[in-house]
Amino acid sequence: MSKIDQANQEAVKKMMMSRPVWVDIGRAKDVIPGLKDNLFLHAGPPITWDRMSGPLKGAIIGGLIYEGKAKNAEEAKKIAASGEIEFAPCHHYNTVGPMAGVTTPSQMVFIVEDEEWGGNTYSNMNEGYGKVLRYGAYDDEVLNRLRWLDEVYAPCLKEAVKLAKGVDMKSIIAQALHMGDDAHNRNRATTSLFIRTIAPFIVETEFGKEKDYDAPRLDLSNVSEYFNNKASIASEVLAFMHSNDLTSLNAIMAACKSMALAAHGVENSTMVTTMARNGTDFGIRVSSTGDKWFTAPANVPDGLFFSGFKSSDANRDIGDSVITETVGVGGFAMAAAPAIVNFIGGSPADAFDATNEMYEITVAENSNFNIPAMDFKGTPTGIDVRKVVEKNIVPRINTGIAHKEAGIGQVGAGIVKPPMEMFIDALKELAK
Repeated sequence: MSKIDQANQEAVKKMMMSRPVWVDIGRAKDVIPGLKDNLFLHAGPPITWDRMSGPLKGAIIGGLIYEGKAKNAEEAKKIAASGEIEFAPCHHYNTVGPMAGVTTPSQMVFIVEDEEWGGNTYSNMNEGYGKVLRYGAYDDEVLNRLRWLDEVYAPCLKEAVKLAKGVDMKSIIAQALHMGDDAHNRNRATTSLFIRTIAPFIVETEFGKEKDYDAPRLDLSNVSEYFNNKASIASEVLAFMHSNDLTSLNAIMAACKSMALAAHGVENSTMVTTMARNGTDFGIRVSSTGDKWFTAPANVPDGLFFSGFKSSDANRDIGDSVITETVGVGGFAMAAAPAIVNFIGGSPADAFDATNEMYEITVAENSNFNIPAMDFKGTPTGIDVRKVVEKNIVPRINTGIAHKEAGIGQVGAGIVKPPMEMFIDALKELAK
């Protein structure tokens, strides 16, 4: 076995041995080392305001208004372009964010601890469906929901996870793959398991008794007529979680970041430990090349579009959620979730083909995540840059699709292929 193969086996073993546990929730600037009041985090590799896509600019605008740094969109645009605000990838701070991924200093974030290797990773709260900040929307409805998440939802979950003494996120992912999820775009089982785990502790908190509070309330009439101003805070929190299949996604992403981080920094390894997109560029980082990004223009996803939208409305690929594929789930585990084709297009056979192809470019079969319909074969895990280039096969990624203009939101979902150029550039760097 060559020293490179040995290094890759070490890296993938560390990835699979990682034990990410959701342990707490805290305010971003208080718990993420190095975060400060004028620093906004975003998805994907580094980018400047002038090159940002519509949805990323929209999320930055919304973040500035939410933080009280701007009164309206026009003022926010001027501040963003002035250099007064610094921008950095979430990944530079061991953080991940779906789609635009914008994490502002005062937002509340999940804290996930790796109980095997140490260290924390972070992700903000999931806003649900419709017009949301992560897709670049920033109207009053979006901002009120963000306030509710930070002032009501997050404090309730914080107290609940303390009572639970942590939640094993890897176990939830493993079980969800046996229940028809891929842990990226299909999250019904993942979220059901997440709620089942934390719900008993939510009702045990003081929030199970309190009914009145000053923060904006959510309109939960689509869930049940029961949920009104007389419901307890815990009831409202559980109703929101129930109404949002993506409830678990952000915590799952932080757990996947924890696993990927465990494999980073292994000398001679050619294994990919970061994949991310900012709506303009797609970027990867490799275990043995440190914090260097290899980037190329992101592609536009191909998939199904919501009524009234078409492919010409779509923005280039965006988001940190591809960290799931980086550790062997998401698009790499599509065979576990054939029903996902109803959301992203294609047939169940396509889902199996996608997973089977990924074994061609990976280092190992995952010892934690397996697929019942494939005789419990472990998911393909550990993308090897050498194999990607040699076999001319790029990772399969399933994803949501954002409108290219700020303020509109999600317009569909589908499949996207990363650009081959960045894998070639990474291999050239490794060859040195």
